Amino acid sequence: MSKFAVVLLNLGGPDSLDAVEPFLYNLFCDPDIFKIPVGQKLFAKLISHFRAPKVIEEYKLIGGKSPIGHWTEIQRSKLEEKLRKKNLQADVYVAMRYWKPFTKEVVDKIEKENYSKVILLPLYPHYSITTTGSSFNEWNRYYKNESDKLIFIKSYYLNEKYIAAINQRIDETISKFPEDVKDKIHIVFSAHGTPVSLVKNGDPYSHQIKETMEAVMKARNYSHPYHLCFQSKVGPMKWLEPATDKMIEELSQNGIKNLLIVPISFVSDHIETLYELDIEYRHVAKESGIENYYVMTGLNDSDLFVDALLDLVMSNV
Repeated sequence: MSKFAVVLLNLGGPDSLDAVEPFLYNLFCDPDIFKIPVGQKLFAKLISHFRAPKVIEEYKLIGGKSPIGHWTEIQRSKLEEKLRKKNLQADVYVAMRYWKPFTKEVVDKIEKENYSKVILLPLYPHYSITTTGSSFNEWNRYYKNESDKLIFIKSYYLNEKYIAAINQRIDETISKFPEDVKDKIHIVFSAHGTPVSLVKNGDPYSHQIKETMEAVMKARNYSHPYHLCFQSKVGPMKWLEPATDKMIEELSQNGIKNLLIVPISFVSDHIETLYELDIEYRHVAKESGIENYYVMTGLNDSDLFVDALLDLVMSNV
């Protein structure tokens, strides 16, 4: 079999405190998220400069940088190893949308090689124009070789091994709760929110998130009550609801005191899980009277998740 490439597409994250402001600038320059007809670069410069000091303080609390690069590299190396064990000539790359290694750098490397095909595999199981769509668009801006070599994997939110990987992590988290409350746990699925306008325009992300949640709970025979909410709102527009912090408060008011938080739209830990869920919303939970609050560890180095990625590649070679 001829040689092929797999490119894992991900968000990226600042690898130092000095990288926070330029990372934010790149994010706010993205026309697939922030559609500003005139002066988007000026807007991005101003808002990234304004937001950077607060965000830097948050990164200080989780180790001074984003771990997304670390976990993505582990996923990359594990996938490459599994492919080569199948005697496949495969090189696996990582292309980040807003930080290093940038998409353009990876395109330049791949165009110098004579690959028979290039499989673009997003580390976003659910499709949204703001994530997978944005990464595909960025790739297409730079890739000039034969387009018939490209394979775009749009989503895999119901992949059985992906669902199993989430449930493996949920079971690990349940084991941390006191024995006498394990049957009183409520599972709270927290997904990164999007503006409601995206949903109205046909973005399938929020519907796919719900389908993943239902598949996860069906696979575990609906072991616990469960809920869906959304986090990480930015700006004044209307976003998907209910908000995660409001959901935590509401559950406590209804007498629920044991919460297991599942970051459903993320495949590796980063600031939204380690700071927003595990620090900021933990404070909300404590203030609300929640007695046991555990955040599920991201899929990170999960072999089951890498097996899901392997299956996706194998079905396209």
